[in-house]
Amino acid sequence: MRIVTAWQALDQQPLRFLATAWPWRSLAFLLTGALLGAGLVGVVAVGTSGLALGGPWVAAGTAVVLVVSVGLAGRPLAALERARLRLVDTAPLPAPPRPAGRWWSAARWRAPLTWREIGFALLAATALAALDAGVLGFSLVLPVLLFVSPIDDPTAWPLVALGILLLAATPWTVTAWAGARATLTRTVLGPRGTELAPDLSDVATRRLLGAFATERARIERDLHDGAQQRLVALGVTLGLARLDAVDGSACAARLDTARDELGLALTELRDLVRGLDPATLADNGLAVAVADRARRCPVPVEVDLHLPVELPPAVAGTAYFVLTEALTNIARHSGATTASIGGGRHADQLVLEVRDDGRGGADPTGGTGLSGLAERVALAGGRLRLSSPEGGPTLLRVELPCG
Repeated sequence: MRIVTAWQALDQQPLRFLATAWPWRSLAFLLTGALLGAGLVGVVAVGTSGLALGGPWVAAGTAVVLVVSVGLAGRPLAALERARLRLVDTAPLPAPPRPAGRWWSAARWRAPLTWREIGFALLAATALAALDAGVLGFSLVLPVLLFVSPIDDPTAWPLVALGILLLAATPWTVTAWAGARATLTRTVLGPRGTELAPDLSDVATRRLLGAFATERARIERDLHDGAQQRLVALGVTLGLARLDAVDGSACAARLDTARDELGLALTELRDLVRGLDPATLADNGLAVAVADRARRCPVPVEVDLHLPVELPPAVAGTAYFVLTEALTNIARHSGATTASIGGGRHADQLVLEVRDDGRGGADPTGGTGLSGLAERVALAGGRLRLSSPEGGPTLLRVELPCG
C-alpha cells in the first residue's frame, strides 16, 4: 500500500518509517513553519513599534498598513501553507473556488474562504509557529541541555538518560505533531462546500444497504446469465438468417439493421452489468476500475488516485458507485470541458474529490442524483460535501471510513 502522509507512515509502519524520508520531511515542515512564524512576528513587531514611538499620524498610518497587510497576506500565506503541506502530505490540497472579481471587490471580502485564510495566517504566525518551535525545542534542544547538565552538577547524570530517551523519541514526536499540524491545515484551508447529510436515523433505512447489495448481486447474475446470453444467441440466429438472405434485398437490409441494433443493445447491457459490479473492481482495485470508467466518459477526465488494491469490498463498491454517478452527472448536467478525480487513503479514511470546470450551481434538490449519492455515502458511515458556486467550478468531496 502506498504511503501518502507522514501520519499514515507513523501509524502503519512505526518502526520501518525510521528508514524513510518521512521523519526528515516532518522536521523540515516544522522548521520552515517556525522560521516563517518568527519572520512574520518580527515584521509585526517592527510595525507595532511605530505605534508606540511615532506620533498620532504615524501610529494611525502604521495601524492602517498593518491591517491592510494582514488582509492581503492571507491568500499568499495560505498558498505557501498548501505548498509546504506537500512535505508531510503528498496529496495535493487545491485552493477552494473563489468568488469572481478583484481583491478589493466586496464579493471577495464577503467570502468565508477569505477570512479563513486570514485567520489561519494569523494562527500559523503565532500559536502554530510557537508550537512548532516548542516541539523542536523539546525534541532537540532539551536533550542537549540534559546532556551537559553533569558538567555543573556531577549528581545530575540521570538527566543524561532522560535526554537520550527524548532524543531517541524525536522522530515519533516530530512526525506526530507534523501530522496533526498537516491535518489542521487541510481542514481549515481545504474546500468546504455544503455537507449533504440525509436523515438516516430510521433503523429500517440502514437495513436498506444490505438489501441493496443483495439485490444488486441478484440482478447482475440474472442479466449476465439470462438476458445477455439470450441476446448473444439471438445475434447468432440473425447472422445465420442473413446468410440465407439475398444481398441487396429488403430482407437483407432489415436483418443488417436488426443486427446493428442488437449489437448496441448488447453493448449497453454489458455496460450496465459492468456498472453494477465491474470485474476490474474485484480483480485490480478501485483505482483501475475508476480509470477504466473515466476513459469511457464523454468529458475528458484526469484520474490521480493513490489507493491500495485491497480496500474493504463495501467501501470500494460505495466509492465506485459514487464516482461513476458523479461522472454521469458531469456528462449530463455540468457543461464541463474537463474533469478530474483525485484522492487517497488518509489514516482510516478514504478521501475522494471530483472536480469539473462546468457551469456550477449544482442543486441537491434539482433531480441530479446528488441526494441519492448522499444517502449512499451516509449509509456507509461517510460524508459527502458539495461546493458548486454559480459559474463553477464544482467540487464533490467524499469521505468514507475504511479502518
